[in-house]
Amino acid sequence: MTNADEHNAARPIAVVTTVATIDEARRMAQAIVERRLAACAQVSQIESCYRWDGEVRNEPECRLVFKTTAAAWDAIERAIRELHGYELPAIHALALDRVSAPYAQWIVDNVDAG
Repeated sequence: MTNADEHNAARPIAVVTTVATIDEARRMAQAIVERRLAACAQVSQIESCYRWDGEVRNEPECRLVFKTTAAAWDAIERAIRELHGYELPAIHALALDRVSAPYAQWIVDNVDAG
């Protein structure tokens, strides 16, 4: 692996998903952090407006934001799908382009991408 590959693999990302309940969010957050797929998980209650089965729906949900690394993407996506209650879960990642160096290192130190 080149230095550039190592740098990209260690690049911090935020992986986002939504779930139906606070209990499901807490269980998922705990499981993923315990598996060292993310250094931390943030849970927030939100309201979502979306189209499903031809209808527009407005429902409460919980958003989870996992702080992890690009190298852990495949494993965390699999874990979210395994733990998720939705038929079609939203799972996406945002690059963290500007991150304080000590915080970025903390993320790297606490994620085991396997």
